[in-house]
Amino acid sequence: MHIHILGICGTFMGGVAALAREAGHTVTGCDAGVYPPMSDQLRALGIELIEGFGTEQLALQPDMFVVGNVVSRAHLADGSPKFPLMEAILDQGLPYTSGPQWLSEHVLQGRHVLAVAGTHGKTTTTSMLAWILECAGLTPGFLVGGVPLNFGVSARLGQLATAQERPLFVIEADEYDTAFFDKRSKFVHYRPRTAVLNNLEFDHADIFPDLAAIERQFHHLVRTVPASGRVVWNGLEEALARVLHQGCWSTQRSFGAAVSDFTAEGAHHAFDVLQQGRKVGRVEWELSGEHNQLNALAAIAAAEHVGVSPAVAAEALGRFHNVKRRMELRGSVRGVTVYDDFAHHPTAIRTTLDGLRQRIGQQQRILAVFEPRSNTMKLGTMKAQLPWSLKEADLAFCHTAGLDWNAAEALEPLGDAAFTTDNIDTLVQQVLAQVRPGDHIVCMSNGGFGGVHSKLLEALQVHLAA
Repeated sequence: MHIHILGICGTFMGGVAALAREAGHTVTGCDAGVYPPMSDQLRALGIELIEGFGTEQLALQPDMFVVGNVVSRAHLADGSPKFPLMEAILDQGLPYTSGPQWLSEHVLQGRHVLAVAGTHGKTTTTSMLAWILECAGLTPGFLVGGVPLNFGVSARLGQLATAQERPLFVIEADEYDTAFFDKRSKFVHYRPRTAVLNNLEFDHADIFPDLAAIERQFHHLVRTVPASGRVVWNGLEEALARVLHQGCWSTQRSFGAAVSDFTAEGAHHAFDVLQQGRKVGRVEWELSGEHNQLNALAAIAAAEHVGVSPAVAAEALGRFHNVKRRMELRGSVRGVTVYDDFAHHPTAIRTTLDGLRQRIGQQQRILAVFEPRSNTMKLGTMKAQLPWSLKEADLAFCHTAGLDWNAAEALEPLGDAAFTTDNIDTLVQQVLAQVRPGDHIVCMSNGGFGGVHSKLLEALQVHLAA
């Protein structure tokens, strides 16, 4: 089969492309601003990438167009379609489907799917779970919205399905909608036998009116888990308790709360794993923060459902190296350390900075450099939470390009500790004017952030040498 993917450079659609190529399909794709890291990964696989969404791509004559949710029926100011290729596909009645639907029909069918859902921690927990299964010798397939450092790729098929066994596939299960023609959450397509519900907060204000609407989508996911399946959920989350109260027809395992099935005892970087109060394993690793401890418990409880003991799972996590752009060290210059992190929701920003503070103590400073880039943050829905999210930062630097709300006003509670600008180069200069040896600079965005990490490191080389 020849598939042509519209919006191929997104982490999810790029993963679909990699899986299709590995399965022997012919894969081509297009996107606006073909960009790394996904463009590099796809070209390395021999996948042809086309810039833009022009109608000339119809000449490729694929068997199926696979449409990412970046594509819409929107029109430009001059009245022309923003995605002319999609309009041509509709006009000519050509076959098309969504990424999740294609994945469900051509990859997930016949597999035991372990799906990791939640507002935060999906990518990290999915990577942890895949690594645990790998260390247990189960050779899982996986699709992660990032690049797990233990694997070096975002997706692979793993063991193939046979009549005798149901191989494993671990997938990051996003609640965002599927496509412009399918407004259900992506994860309802995956039909998991093991579903992890990590946490649940209001997010994606561009498509959900309130938290209750997201809870309904999570319950749609729960409805797809068979009676022999397992729902693993965070016992600390009231929203998840409400989801399960709507009905659950599968076995359940909780984690996190004092009365949960799986709990942790000890520091976040070195802790015992308890199952119903009995020690069953110990995790000693390089990660920090309560959020990662909870991610670990979720992965351990999910792995147990497919026969991996908590002791084996905990030992595997001791060799887990996280995911690119999750507090990824980008460099150090004369004692100043620069990190790259994907955090963009206020809670994610808060947990990221809390984890770093616990690791470095109170004597060293944290400089938070961030851009409110997600659709929810651009709308200003959560701007009031920003001062709370930055509590552990000594200084905060906000890139304001593309915002319709006043970031300086939102950050007023931080006083002189907050700086704003709509220009990346000015942002770098603001940081240079405040930085001291020993500082930790955390750059947080769900996009490329204008290459601010490299610009900071280059500028620090000159500035600190003076």
